[in-house]
Amino acid sequence: MDRTNGHPSGGLLRAALLEHRAALLRYFVARQVPPEEAEDVLQDLVVKLETIASGPVAEPRAYLYRMAENLLLDRIRAEGRRRGREQAWVAAQAGASLEADDRPSPEQALLARERLGLVSAALAALPERTQQVFRRYRLDDVPQRRIADELGISLSAVEKHLQKAYQAVVAARRGLDAENAGPQRPREAEGQ
Repeated sequence: MDRTNGHPSGGLLRAALLEHRAALLRYFVARQVPPEEAEDVLQDLVVKLETIASGPVAEPRAYLYRMAENLLLDRIRAEGRRRGREQAWVAAQAGASLEADDRPSPEQALLARERLGLVSAALAALPERTQQVFRRYRLDDVPQRRIADELGISLSAVEKHLQKAYQAVVAARRGLDAENAGPQRPREAEGQ
């Protein structure tokens, strides 16, 4: 048994993490973590491995995936708390109660339509096979293995098509975010 850092299974878990690094990154991206943030989540997993004291682990791969899933759940909870704080702050600034109308404002609806249009255009620009895989997985809720069987391609190919589609969606969203953030910066500078 490896006794790195005093943890009997610490070295085994680190070795398993290195072995399954690429698969874990795909796991994060498949769960809608933007690719650039997937590296951050993986780094959080490394830090967590260094700080926990665990006994022998019979299935290091399964243990890593459980830790990864828990990290993702923690991120989702933290994001929900952050949004709640932001909504409470916006409501307090507007003098509105927290029981305000949940319908989006006209500006929010327009922004949502713009995002949808950009994402749709980005997906339409992808190769037909990538679009087909994305539709089957995200809209029809068909498992990746079944898509691979239906199309006569490998599971890895399905994952690559999905990753390409997710990257297109992220790029489209970034483009819209950059457009919306652009005009605000000069106004902030003027007020200082």
